[in-house]
Amino acid sequence: MKRVGVAFILAFFLVACGDKTQDLADINGKKVSKQTFQTFLKFKRISISDENKKKRLLDDYLNREALSLSIEKSEAMDPSLIEVEIDEFRKEMLISRYFEKYLRDTVTDQAVKNYYDTHVTEYEVRKAKVAHILLRTNPKMGEIERKAKLTTAGEAFSKARTGEDFAELAKAYSEDKMSARKGGEIGWLKEGSISPSFSARVFSMEQGEISEPLETPFGFHVIKLIEAPRTVRKPFDEVKGNIRYQLRNEAKKAEMERLLATVTIKKY
Repeated sequence: MKRVGVAFILAFFLVACGDKTQDLADINGKKVSKQTFQTFLKFKRISISDENKKKRLLDDYLNREALSLSIEKSEAMDPSLIEVEIDEFRKEMLISRYFEKYLRDTVTDQAVKNYYDTHVTEYEVRKAKVAHILLRTNPKMGEIERKAKLTTAGEAFSKARTGEDFAELAKAYSEDKMSARKGGEIGWLKEGSISPSFSARVFSMEQGEISEPLETPFGFHVIKLIEAPRTVRKPFDEVKGNIRYQLRNEAKKAEMERLLATVTIKKY
C-alpha cells in the first residue's frame, strides 16, 4: 500500500507542477492514466469540483487496482474461471447498454403517440349497459330441476314483457344476488368479455328490449338492454405504457436480427 501512496503523491505533485504526463500512477508497471480515472468517474456518475475528495477517490481506486493485481498473481482464484466470468459480464454489459440506448432513441414519446394515433381502432371497444335476471344451473343438476329453472325464467320474462318493473322482478327472481340488489343491473359490458352467446345476444338488441330466457354455462338469463351499445376509445394515457412495451419488444427483436445477420457463426 506504501507504493500506491507514493505513486499517488508523486502523480499529483507532477500535475500540480504543470507536468504534461497523462499518467496518474504506476502500479507494478501498470500505468493508470488521467483518462482512465476520468472515465471511471463518468461511469460512476460522479462530478467533483472538490480536489481533496477527488484525491480520496483516486486513492481508493488505486488501492483496489493494486489489490486486484496482487490477487491475480495468487493461487487462491481459478484464472480461467475468472476470465470466463469477466467475459460473460462484458457481453451482458455490452448488450444491455447497447439496447438501453437504442430503445431510448428509437421508441420515443413521439413514436408511442404516433402509434396510438395510427392504430386508434385497436383501442376502441363496444360497450353496452345491461341488466339481467339469472336462474342458476350446474352440470350436476337433474333434468327436472333444470326445466323448473327454465320455467321460472320464462315466468319472469312474461311478467317483464307485460310491463312489470324489471328491477323489482330481478330482486324477486334473480339468483345473482349482487346484481339483484341493484335491480339486476350489471353495468357496462365490453363486447366479447362474457359468454359468447350472452355477448352476441346483448349486442344484437335494441335499447329497452328484453330477451327471452337465454342459456349460458351460468344458467338461464332474462336480459334487458338498458343503454344501446356504444364505441368507447381508451385514452392515450391509459394505454401508452402498453404501447411502449410492445414497440420496445418489436424494436429489440428486429435490431437483434439485424445485428446477428452481420456476423457469421460456424459450429464445429
